[in-house]
Amino acid sequence: MDATLSEWLDLVIRWAHMITGIAWIGASFYFNWLLNHLTSPKDPDDRVQGELWAIHAGGFFKVEKRKIAPGQLPQTLHWFKWEAYWTWITGFALLVLIYYAQASIYLIDPGVADISVATAIAIGLGTLIVSWFAYDLMWRSPLAKSGWLALGISTLFVVAVAYGLSQVFSGRGAYIHVGAMLGTWMVGNVFRVIMPAQRDLVAASEQGREQDSRLTEFAEQRSLHNNYMTLPVLFIMISNHFPSTYGHDFNWAVLAVLFLVGAMVRYYFNVRHKSQGKLAVWTLPAAGAAILALAYVTAPPSSDRGDAGPSVAFAEVQTLVLQHCVSCHSATPTDESFDVAPKNVMFDTPVQIKAMAQKIKATAVTTDTMPLGNMTEMTDEERILLGQWIDQGATIDQGATIDQGTMSE
Repeated sequence: MDATLSEWLDLVIRWAHMITGIAWIGASFYFNWLLNHLTSPKDPDDRVQGELWAIHAGGFFKVEKRKIAPGQLPQTLHWFKWEAYWTWITGFALLVLIYYAQASIYLIDPGVADISVATAIAIGLGTLIVSWFAYDLMWRSPLAKSGWLALGISTLFVVAVAYGLSQVFSGRGAYIHVGAMLGTWMVGNVFRVIMPAQRDLVAASEQGREQDSRLTEFAEQRSLHNNYMTLPVLFIMISNHFPSTYGHDFNWAVLAVLFLVGAMVRYYFNVRHKSQGKLAVWTLPAAGAAILALAYVTAPPSSDRGDAGPSVAFAEVQTLVLQHCVSCHSATPTDESFDVAPKNVMFDTPVQIKAMAQKIKATAVTTDTMPLGNMTEMTDEERILLGQWIDQGATIDQGATIDQGTMSE
């Protein structure tokens, strides 16, 4: 696909994904906030389960959660479903456009597993499909009656999938597929559980029969699952900006901890106005401590410049940059996948290379996330050489220039 067309498709679909995702997650957060702030009605009413007064945009609003008597369905009833459906549709479109259509760049890392594009795509799609049925069947089984046991098994399942994918995909590819898996569970909950339950509740009211409370409980359970998955999914959506996470040797474990951190934060906000809220206060400092621990664990080992090995001349670094980086990171990329330099990072001059030295170290030395998919086959020895030059101060020779003739080769 033409690079310009691919970029604009990426822009439009990603923008739509962000808009619909905000609408879906925003609605989830809002309704959970409502549930946590409902109070007993001032005027007793057997059908009013809670009420709330709020002020917004210069107006007062009264919200009630109530049971509907058989045959008394309101004329206008607002449903919340298309936000979820379009978030998944646009997200899957991005998965195809970025990770499947350009699998050799973003999904496959020969240093992790030497697999074909077809195999990689089959693993990715299989993960989404099989994992949904495994998750749904477990929460429909007798195990679901033991909430904590089912929760523990579900969490271990997510960690196991993260580990398995990290053994066959690039770090970015593994992370995005865990996010796509959770997103598929979330939209599956809406499509296969929550919406059918709500349609049955509406039908019961229209037909003048009592509503099945079990359906309400089942839908509320899956809605709560979605609520807890939102923060981990949001992190995964932005994770490709943080190579110290997906590029770490134990990237699956880093993701597992961040998954738990997101769930802990969500738990605090869900229960802080309830009786267990005082006990849940510890979850926020615990989450903060976990983040600090991850930052410490994922930090590269420090090295003094005097212990950074033999002196490395800029000419050696220049050769490596020309061979492995400039095909993409240039004002005129020669790689057909890019019309412009990714993230506007260019290495056409020694000054540009020096200015980005720490970024180069983070992505090509500390982690192996660059070059993408290691398409230019940068060796470990070359990465060490780059790191030594950076640790020695990233000096450039006076008057040094990039040999454009060499670059064109």
